[in-house]
Amino acid sequence: MGERTRTRGRRGAAATTAALLSGALLLTACSGGDDGGGGERDDESRPSEESTPAARAYPGVPDSISQQRLRWESCEGPTVAQGGGPAPGELPDGTPWQCATLTVPLDYEEPEGETIPVALVRAASSGDAGDRIGSLIFNFGGPGGSGVFTLPLLADDYEELRGGYDLVSFDPRGVGESAGVVCLDDEASDRLDQEAGAVPRDEEQEERYTELAAEYVAACEANSGELLPHLTTANTARDMDLLRHVLGDSSLSYYGASYGTELGGVYANLFPEQVGRAVFDAVIDPTADFVDGALLQASGFQLALENYMADCATQLAEECPTGEGGAEGTDALVEFLDGLAEEPLEAGGDRALTEQLGLLGIVAMLYDEETWQYLSMGLTQAMHEKDGELLLAFADMYNGRDDEGRYSNQQDAHAAIRCADVTGQRDRAAIDEHRDAFEEASPVFGPYLLWSLNGCEGWPVDGSYEFPEVSAEGAAEILLIGTTGDPATPYEGTERMQQQLGDGVGVLITFDGEGHGAYGKDPCINDAVEEYLLSGMIPQNGLVCG
Repeated sequence: MGERTRTRGRRGAAATTAALLSGALLLTACSGGDDGGGGERDDESRPSEESTPAARAYPGVPDSISQQRLRWESCEGPTVAQGGGPAPGELPDGTPWQCATLTVPLDYEEPEGETIPVALVRAASSGDAGDRIGSLIFNFGGPGGSGVFTLPLLADDYEELRGGYDLVSFDPRGVGESAGVVCLDDEASDRLDQEAGAVPRDEEQEERYTELAAEYVAACEANSGELLPHLTTANTARDMDLLRHVLGDSSLSYYGASYGTELGGVYANLFPEQVGRAVFDAVIDPTADFVDGALLQASGFQLALENYMADCATQLAEECPTGEGGAEGTDALVEFLDGLAEEPLEAGGDRALTEQLGLLGIVAMLYDEETWQYLSMGLTQAMHEKDGELLLAFADMYNGRDDEGRYSNQQDAHAAIRCADVTGQRDRAAIDEHRDAFEEASPVFGPYLLWSLNGCEGWPVDGSYEFPEVSAEGAAEILLIGTTGDPATPYEGTERMQQQLGDGVGVLITFDGEGHGAYGKDPCINDAVEEYLLSGMIPQNGLVCG
């Protein structure tokens, strides 16, 4: 693609926890051709700064919804539910960030009934009118992450793509300002984090843990019960196709990361003919059920931890808090976390660093190799100085808690979407059945993830599938990016997604490196993604970068 004249932005620690992620390229023509996400438009049909022109009719929904106009206005700052912070303002070239609201049916089986809002954010294309392909829609993962919060935060990574697209993201239903789920208030969330602070180790602790979980489920039902049946990934995929239609694009151009790849796969299954140019980065395994998915994460985070500890030993030598790494480092962390279960650490305020918060602090810093240095700082402070402040701050960032003690709704939305989606084991019996497998997969993360297996116990909505249906026969090629050291979505899932999409649909490229997601980290990956999205050229299946 030629020499770049700018430095590509990189995902910082805050971004990696909200969501998400050499050689010559061998290119073949993409079957989607140059039409991409929406074909050519003249100047008159390009969205104005005030509104998007009304769309045509859309099957299955009233004209009042299908032909709505999007009113794009200057964005206010993200709300607390979305993650908080200042208004995104302008991009470097002076282009303002704009926000709008899409109206969608609460229940697509009763489309003329109740509606809910879907919050949107947009950065208009920086290219000439004749170069504009359409809109590129983003989902950064979770489930539970706010796209309105995240897209402006990561804007530097996608500036190249803005030459051909309006960059658009959204809060999925149940998230942020899209009819966001509410379970507990801030004070109750803090109290739950402290009281459910350790993995149960005896019958009394198990009983209390179960009571707290039941109280949480009851709060979700009391405060958001009418929403809960409708917060499935399939309904979010339907919202996304309605958004594509209202934006005026004939096919969907899409970048999905982590859970966003599950959403993209479900979309491709429901709307194969509408798939345009789509990229799945940090790909989930669609063949893993609730148990297998958690086991994969235990193994993935253990691998990332071992890679971190080896790097720490090289960089810091005897100053590394996990020593020489390997079994020694793992044992040291197990001992540290066991100590937190017995006696949480002071953390510079009224809250303490519990075992679970300490573990989440570690998890948060394993998502990106660039944050490993901060993990070393946090572990040194906690393990050697007996101060949990840094690890607690990392855990708060992961949980969507700001420095004023206010929570985004990402935890509540995550629970609601996962429990609306996933069937399978939801009761206490799963813990005993799978205990050995989880502890073998990871002595550090396994016990915690084991207790996630009954996270939907008592949930008022039955799950909709054991495995997401992602087969997409007839869809255009979808670019799949797997990272060999990905802790949250291990590489094997990328291969299985390719198989499940069907012959000729998934094109797999590999980033031989660390972290959750690859785009924005490696020139070879960057070029492959940009050639595909901007020019319709797709790299040869099997390309390895890094």
